[in-house]
Amino acid sequence: MDATQLLKGVLDVAVLAVVAEEDGYGYDVVRRLRAAGLEDVGDASVYGTLRRLYSAGALTSYVVPSEEGPHRKYYGINAQGKAMLELQRKVWTEFSTTMNQLLTGKAAA
Repeated sequence: MDATQLLKGVLDVAVLAVVAEEDGYGYDVVRRLRAAGLEDVGDASVYGTLRRLYSAGALTSYVVPSEEGPHRKYYGINAQGKAMLELQRKVWTEFSTTMNQLLTGKAAA
């Protein structure tokens, strides 16, 4: 199974989880996702996800000046994003429990 296909289905919740820990700009979010073990995550995918979550009302944004280059657009999670993250955590927990049971042969009959 190709992990990049699985990643597409969970990128929104992964980005929300990272931004819930601490606000971040695009590449910072990419770096934190990779450090957490999602090495295959693409820059463009994360930037697109941040924009989509912002457009959906789950994130706020603000610009921070940088002395080392262009200004950086930071994203933070808001109440709607926190609610979305909490719901997706529950969905993920149920789904992963079911998959683990199936893959270990311990699924309910």
